Amino acid sequence: MSDPEPCRIKQEETEELIDVVVMEESEELSEDEEKHHVRSEEETQTKDIFLMEGTAKCFTCTVCGNSFNRKYALELHMRIHSGEKPYKCSHCDKRFNQLGHLKTHKRIHTGERPYTCTQCGKSFTQSSSCNQHMLIHTGEKPHQCDQCSKTFSRLSELKEHLRVHTNEKPYSCSKCGKSFTRQSSLNEHQKIHTGVREFVCFECGKSFIKSADLKRHQMIHTAEKPFTCALCGMSFKQSSHLNKHMLNHVVENPYKCSHCDKRFSQLRHMKTHEKEHLGVHTNEKPYSCSECEKSFTMLSILHEHQKIHTGVRKFVCVKCEKTFITARDLKRHQMIHTGEKPFTCTQCGIGFKQSSHLTKHMLIHTGEKPHKCDQCDKAFSRASQLKDHLRYHSQEKPYSCPVCGKSFARLQVLNAHQKIHTGVRAHACFECEKTFVRATDLKQHQMIHTGEKPFVCSHCNKTFRHSGHLVAHERIHTGEKPYSCTQCGKSFRVSSSRNEHMMHHTGEKPHKCDQCGKTFLRPSELRKHLTVHEKEEPYSCSLLGYSTHQ
Repeated sequence: MSDPEPCRIKQEETEELIDVVVMEESEELSEDEEKHHVRSEEETQTKDIFLMEGTAKCFTCTVCGNSFNRKYALELHMRIHSGEKPYKCSHCDKRFNQLGHLKTHKRIHTGERPYTCTQCGKSFTQSSSCNQHMLIHTGEKPHQCDQCSKTFSRLSELKEHLRVHTNEKPYSCSKCGKSFTRQSSLNEHQKIHTGVREFVCFECGKSFIKSADLKRHQMIHTAEKPFTCALCGMSFKQSSHLNKHMLNHVVENPYKCSHCDKRFSQLRHMKTHEKEHLGVHTNEKPYSCSECEKSFTMLSILHEHQKIHTGVRKFVCVKCEKTFITARDLKRHQMIHTGEKPFTCTQCGIGFKQSSHLTKHMLIHTGEKPHKCDQCDKAFSRASQLKDHLRYHSQEKPYSCPVCGKSFARLQVLNAHQKIHTGVRAHACFECEKTFVRATDLKQHQMIHTGEKPFVCSHCNKTFRHSGHLVAHERIHTGEKPYSCTQCGKSFRVSSSRNEHMMHHTGEKPHKCDQCGKTFLRPSELRKHLTVHEKEEPYSCSLLGYSTHQ
């Protein structure tokens, strides 16, 4: 026999093949022992001779030159070149080149899981899978990265991790050229191009690309939340949500905002929060819409905004057929029909439809006001409140009414103002049938009928219908007068008093009589004046019979 060419099969593949041989032989011996209970001395001696003669690696492949220390290992190896698969499954006709692979495959049909975890009782079809699972309980991570010292329980995980350092993405999509670090990620991605959504929900008919997505979706129908926090008992649909929740139990949040000292449990939350600061303090909005040139502080908000221009509203409510641009908006809307408020305050029990609303509400109990004005040191619980407040310093009023030209510092105030021009008063009181432009106005009005005054002064227990009235009242006790006249420096408890005072300096009289054109400083003065034009004489003396307008 001529000397063969150097072997071109990787050493680790050869070692893996030999390991498989040993595993198969050990499995066969194990079954043999179950039948006969003991092996004969003669069999033991034969096995020892076989091992001794194999140590010299005298069995060489004539195709690739690879050598083996066992004849059986060479026979298995030769099947790689010949393509021979002598072991056939009796259930599905699938074929294998190794007996051990056939035995493992058959367990799919029989449901047999002979390897059981001694810690939790979970069973597996292969001993290697069981051994891998056991590392979860022991916490052992034997595979270490030589660049960052990070450890992994599986060798395959280490190999994937190393691509982070090399930036290697060997798996490329033939359709769009996008590359991935893992073959499984590429396989999932390619389903986007084929459009195949083979996993269908039997409850609602919705289809999914991945079985994992279907499984996660079905929990909506079953209300199943299998992942439970061991510390507070809160349950979640996904393990990733539980992992994020567990960070809330950590004493110190590791990520700190560079602007306001606020800390976060997740890096992405901190980055989002810092972008809010960026928009407030620098007014920088790097992401612009190509359709209307409106700018945003975050790319995700721009993407949401762009859907307005396309007009596509593919998410439909099955209850009222209202359509929405995003699935998130539909989900939030559906809570109106179900009455669901899944986010509950642990302090007072009030429920909310959105987690962001609960987060903002919690600031009432903590008293935290992380957003500080750099001009007057006033603090706010929300970034939007700070943004509105800064316009008082700059006198900026970017929102103008197209009908009368009046400008406003906040968009919601403009929206409320514009309803005055349309005359639409859609919100009616069921008690007295009085109508209102805004729902908040109706809500405040209804407190007149109910007698409700939910806002209580902490100094004298006086109650108020509106939180703004409580804030203004408490300044009587504290002596605070935050609103100052820029002309003479006089201070006031409420902004409306300051604004009215400023008109003395400017000479402005904004309230005009529509009958004679006379102008007034205050609306009460205009109302009093209007009685002059009326025929009635509201003030009369019962003794002298004398009547007058004033």
